[in-house]
Amino acid sequence: MSQQISKTVMIGKPAPELEVAHWVQGDPVNISALKGRVVLVEVFQVNCPGCFVHALPQVVHLHERYEAQGLTVIGLATAFEDFDKNTLANLERLVQTGDMIGEPLRQLGKAGLLQSGRLDYSLPFAVGMDVLSENDAVVDDAAVNTLIHGQLPDFDSWPDERKQPIYAKARAYLEAKTHRAHTFESYGLQGTPSSILIDRDGILLEVSFGYVKPLEPMIKDLLQRAIG
Repeated sequence: MSQQISKTVMIGKPAPELEVAHWVQGDPVNISALKGRVVLVEVFQVNCPGCFVHALPQVVHLHERYEAQGLTVIGLATAFEDFDKNTLANLERLVQTGDMIGEPLRQLGKAGLLQSGRLDYSLPFAVGMDVLSENDAVVDDAAVNTLIHGQLPDFDSWPDERKQPIYAKARAYLEAKTHRAHTFESYGLQGTPSSILIDRDGILLEVSFGYVKPLEPMIKDLLQRAIG
């Protein structure tokens, strides 16, 4: 779960700048400096198995195929949970050596997708770490309900037996949320992996969560368009 604003109000408007605490690979860059290029920001967590199995391999393919045609890919590591694992130090180790930790190490290793505990591919684009700040928000019924209704608008119509575990999970999430991830929240992301697609004019076109929508057709179309 995550606290978020509605991304639907942002689509079609200038994309917010990324808030990056540290660039672990590549030169510092941001949305406003990339006008004229199509931008794909892939948001992931170091402790996210699906990010490494599905999303990041797709993004590496897109970078390699379309970078010369005007696509800029940025990898942004964030942390909205498991704050002891989704750290800058673990991100730096991942980028520098391919070393995995936590659930990705366990799950990808079990599936035979690692070589000596390391990824068998590298990230060939700029990679930064989201800005994290201490979270001092009060966890009360109002906060829990705001979180739930942001993701489940029809929650009030659910029967009590379905509500109770969701409510308990939401409260536990908020109580364990020691930090706020700035870019993650400014884009209203639901989780990781998430893809942020921005056109040549810096306009936000797509925010998707999970491996649910092929990005390549959209990117090919955007690369063929002139700047507005």
